[in-house]
This record gives sequence, C-alpha cells and structure tokens, in this order.
Amino acid sequence: MLKVLMAELSAGAGEFTPKARIAVVAVPRRRGRPGAGPNLDRPPPPVDTPDAHRPASGLQDQEERQIGLNNRQLRGGSPIVRVPPLPLSLVLASAALLAPTNSPVTAPEPAPPPSPRPATADAGTAAPADAGTTVPVAEGAAPPDDPGPALPDGERTAVPDDRPTAVPAAETAPVSADALLARVRDCLPVSRGRYRSDAWAPADIPVCGTRGAVFWKADMDIDCDGRAGRHCNARSDPSFSPQTSVRQSDGRALSAETLPFVVVPMPSRIWDHREHGARAGAVAAVVHRDRVRYAVVGDRGPRDLIGEASYAMAEALGIDPDPRTGGAASGVTYIVFKDSRATPVESPAAAVREGERLAREFLR
Repeated sequence: MLKVLMAELSAGAGEFTPKARIAVVAVPRRRGRPGAGPNLDRPPPPVDTPDAHRPASGLQDQEERQIGLNNRQLRGGSPIVRVPPLPLSLVLASAALLAPTNSPVTAPEPAPPPSPRPATADAGTAAPADAGTTVPVAEGAAPPDDPGPALPDGERTAVPDDRPTAVPAAETAPVSADALLARVRDCLPVSRGRYRSDAWAPADIPVCGTRGAVFWKADMDIDCDGRAGRHCNARSDPSFSPQTSVRQSDGRALSAETLPFVVVPMPSRIWDHREHGARAGAVAAVVHRDRVRYAVVGDRGPRDLIGEASYAMAEALGIDPDPRTGGAASGVTYIVFKDSRATPVESPAAAVREGERLAREFLR
C-alpha cells in the first residue's frame, strides 16, 4: 500500500488534489422475523441534515450522484456508509502500520554438549568418549590412546608398561647343589695353615676364600651343645656342654636340636674367622650330595679341628645326627657368606630367607 501511495504522489506532483475516499462496507443481509424488531431489508429513511439543503459544489454533486447510483444498484442491500476524507499523513501512517513486518527470528540455542563420561578408576585408564567430548585425565597422566611423540623417522617412542613384570624362573627356583659346588671348585687358601678333620687325621684341610664367601670341604661331626633337649643332653652326648659361643636374642644358649648351625675353629695362628667376615651369627650354606641347607655360625670348636655342625643341621642334610655314632666321614662343603647375619639368630626361617638371597648373589 505504501508503494501505491508513493506512486500517486510522484504522478501528481504539484497538481495533487485530495480525493474523497469512499469505503463501501457490505453487511450480511439478515431477514427479520415477525416481532423481532425493525426489518433491516428496507433502506433507512433519509436523514434531514442542514447539509442536505446546502448547494453542493461540482465535486460534491458528483459524489452524491455516485452514491445515489450505488444505492439504486444495491436494491434491497445494506446501507452505504460514507467515510469523510482522511488527511494524507494519517493515510501514510496507517499504511506503515498495516504493512507486513518480518518479526526477528530467534536462532535456536545450540544444544549443550554431552556431559563428559567419568574416567574409570580400574586399570588406571579413561573411559571412551563420544565425538567432541573431553575425557578428564588425572594430572600428570597421558591422554587416552596417546601414542606418544613422533620421532623424525615416523616411529613413536615406547610407552612404559605398568603391568607387573614376571620374575624369571631362575630368580625363584632354589639354588642347586651342583651350582654351588661348581662355584667353589677352585680353592684360593686364606688360612695360614691347614686343619684336621679329627684328632688322628692329617692336617690337610685349608680354608679357601672367594668373592663374597669363605669355604672349606671336610667331614661332619655332630655338635649337641646348648640348651638340653630330648636328643641333646648329658646322657646322649658324653661331651655335652649347656653353653654355645653364640647366644639367642633373649640371652640363652642356642638349641642344637632345633637350630641348624655350623661350628668354626677358635681364632688361632692358622686362621681367624673374624678377619674374613665369618663372625657369630653369619649365614652359611652347607652342601651334602644333592642337598643344600642354610644355617648360621652358632658355635666355636677346637683351634686345630674343622668340620662340625649341629644335630638339626645333620638331620636336615640326611646325615645321621646321633652325637655318638652319627655324622659324615667326608663330602660336606661349608660356605660362609662374608659379613652376613640372620636376624634373629635363633630363627631357622631367617637363615633360609637370607641364605637363598646370598646364594643367588654368590652365583652371579
């Protein structure tokens, strides 16, 4: 409508004469019913106004003739309503108000991103995420599926594996008698002289030294000294003594019946065990045939004799432990690990635990 008005203004610039606008409103016909009020089918009577007797100008006369023509054409129709001319400014304002307007279209709000899935606590790994979702990662940890920085040649650095490493079987298998005997096959004497196995035997047993241990090969006499028991007492052993050179943690003597221990010669001009780390309570491995058993240095014997162990030590190696008739004439190897100690000294389990560790180190 605004475009039509602007076109009329342009066509009649300088000669525009406001024209009366006639609005014809057609009201639907409604037939009257008897007794229902005035019948609208009949035209209303003419209204006598002062303007009706006033002489009309040419324009007004033309408009009235047009109105009369319209009334004759609308026979029996609805009454004609005459609308007075409107000012141009009001017409323009009305056209602007009636013009269609485009209401601003509000863009739909973007859908919120999916909430991140929590990282799983198991296994130290993050849960898989949808596209566009950030998975929370613990501080200091690498993002999931991160292959690491690329090297110049396209390869990637190795990612550390936190899985527990399997311990080689060699680290858990018991140390064999053959392995220990092979390790002490050659002897480098550390003693100034040689020992006898018995008072009537020749002095032909040296004390040998190697890295981490001292050793000797001799017989086995049975030591039943220490706290008396069912097998070790003054009746079973004519040379029984209730004392041992090494004491338990509670100050009492050791028990030869229950604790495997070896006997070293008292310090002399031949050899002083203290100078080579074979002190009281040191850990020893004793080999007989195919058996390896662990013990502690628990007592001291004669200055010129070597090759003696407790009742429990002989029993563990399969040697007759009787203090009168038992023992082994030869074939026993004693290996004392330098500067070692089992704690407490009276515990066989402590000697075994420390002895196995030291034996593996000795074979490396």
